[in-house]
Amino acid sequence: MSTRAQTTSRGSAYRLAGLVVLLAAALVGVVVALVIGGGAAPLLLQDPGPFVRWAIPVAKLVMNVSSAAMLGSLVLALFALRSESKPFDAALNVASVGAAVFTVSAGFTGFLTFMAAFNPKLSIEAEFGSQLGRYLLQTPLGQSWLITTILGSVITVLAFAWRTWTPTLITAILAAASFLPLATQGHSGELSGHNVAVNSILLHTIGAAVWLGGLLLLVLFRGRDDVDTPRLVARYSSLAIAAFVVVAVSGVARSVVALGAWSQLATPYGAILIIKVVLLGGMGLLGAWYRARLIPKLSGERASRWFWILVLCEVSLMGLASGAAAALARTPPPTGEEVAFARTPAEVLTRSAVPPEFTIDRWFTAWDIDILWLVAAGFGLFFYLAGVIRLHRRGDRWPIHRTVFWVLGLLLLVWVTGGPINAYQEYLFSVHMLGHMMLSMAIPLLLVTGSPVTLALRAVDKRDDGTRGGREWILWAVQSPFSRVVTHPFVAAAIFIVSLWAFYFTDLVRWSMYEHLGHEWMVAHFLISGYLFVLTLVGADPIPYRLPYPGRLITLIAIMAMHAFFGVAIMMQEGLMVADWFGSMGRTWGPTPMEDQYIGGGIAWSIGEIPTLILAITVAIQWSRSDTKLQRRRDRHADRTGDAELEEYNAKLAAIAERDRRAEEQGRG
Repeated sequence: MSTRAQTTSRGSAYRLAGLVVLLAAALVGVVVALVIGGGAAPLLLQDPGPFVRWAIPVAKLVMNVSSAAMLGSLVLALFALRSESKPFDAALNVASVGAAVFTVSAGFTGFLTFMAAFNPKLSIEAEFGSQLGRYLLQTPLGQSWLITTILGSVITVLAFAWRTWTPTLITAILAAASFLPLATQGHSGELSGHNVAVNSILLHTIGAAVWLGGLLLLVLFRGRDDVDTPRLVARYSSLAIAAFVVVAVSGVARSVVALGAWSQLATPYGAILIIKVVLLGGMGLLGAWYRARLIPKLSGERASRWFWILVLCEVSLMGLASGAAAALARTPPPTGEEVAFARTPAEVLTRSAVPPEFTIDRWFTAWDIDILWLVAAGFGLFFYLAGVIRLHRRGDRWPIHRTVFWVLGLLLLVWVTGGPINAYQEYLFSVHMLGHMMLSMAIPLLLVTGSPVTLALRAVDKRDDGTRGGREWILWAVQSPFSRVVTHPFVAAAIFIVSLWAFYFTDLVRWSMYEHLGHEWMVAHFLISGYLFVLTLVGADPIPYRLPYPGRLITLIAIMAMHAFFGVAIMMQEGLMVADWFGSMGRTWGPTPMEDQYIGGGIAWSIGEIPTLILAITVAIQWSRSDTKLQRRRDRHADRTGDAELEEYNAKLAAIAERDRRAEEQGRG
């Protein structure tokens, strides 16, 4: 047998072994966790039968693994492979197959969930079909499963049909979005820490999918001659480290909400959590070992063999963890029953009791962490400081004030989304408006001054193999047609002010209050719209077009006027905005809802204009410095040329004067 045939044979053996190890370990993990947690135990009332009880976690396990193959393959292809190459196409084929299995398993799991929740009599009669239709179309649980299944089918087609950069990026975004309906299901919706639970599950599942899916693709690529294995593994390592951090942080947050106290670790739910923590720690140590020791030596056959053996060990641990996770979803958390009954109006609306009176000390002690934005700010802080350190080691300078502003902006973002403003914004319209002003005006002003795009373009290495890393994707985002439109000064200003009015004078504000997705959309939208507006005025990062300084000041003055008028319009409202929310909390302290709404309008009119005033001053200072720099350039040019331009200009004036004098003399003659 030739060497090439032997290599291909070994690669096929590794791929088969990887899949077998993953599935076997996952099945062992789900069975053991179900036995420990009692997730498949018979129910006292309306028991759906042993098949449904055991089939639900197994089907959920298949869905989790297939979703990892779907998302992880897309992410690794976008970050580590070259578009329109055979490995890139192979990765998208894996993603398409994973999405197809995800679609079928999601549909089957949704059907089994219907059987378990309503315990109907399975038949082909119209009554059963009517029950199933009402479940899918009229209940939140059924709608979530239906949306997940539809998204899976769409991703299956797109991953198979689209094979270039931008369409694949869109497919990956849809794949990540397909995890959102799943995050709102299960026991997360029953806990008092609903928002933390939902965001934790979302981050946890996406992080685990990128980690497991990328690892699975590495195993499937084993033995391919057209894959640069050391480079692919090194790039996957970067993604795996980020995914590990996301999984660990979100797992801790989810556990704190679900357990409530350390003593609950003695419960079956706590036992499964301990197993997951041990497996996660093992995967982290194993990954750190072989990435630090063996990746640099992948060119050697012995090191390569050891590396792939360790990869199979990590796959087995990942399979056990996936099985435990599927069983954990069927195990009631210890705190799940504490808020099941005896709801106050505030608990019905917000899933939490009315907090204590908003006194001065609560500005420093009240916290309601939004894990999503905490993780985003953490990554933003880490990568920015890493870029600054890289420039410093290279001998380049980066202005210290830009670093300070960026750090302050991210800290302020964490405080707004996880501090007293987030803790009270659901109960006081004035606090909600203050948070809005910070998100759309104060935080963007700090972040834009940090010039993150310029730092990234200077600090991140350029790739020369046709793939896209961080630098290439940033350049694509800056130069894309969409970016050219939204960063145009007039478009950015229109988005900033129109979205402000549209949000508060339509049902968008109601959606942001009642729905978790609406709240997160509100935070992201106003943060981004404010960032784009400030970027067009005072930013140093590259954008296609900026107005001259007089145009910037005129635009800013117009926005200030419309913003102030917005605040006055809120203050003049005779009715309560979202009355069924702010007027139904049962709050016994603080101003009345109408008085509080009036205060909120005053905040938009007065405090909200402070960042705008700072913007105006900044534009004026930049204008002055621009004129000064222009004059200095002219002076230096004059020094180099010996005032040649001035002498030429004076000579031209003298010639014109002489011509006029001669014409006048001829007229007299």
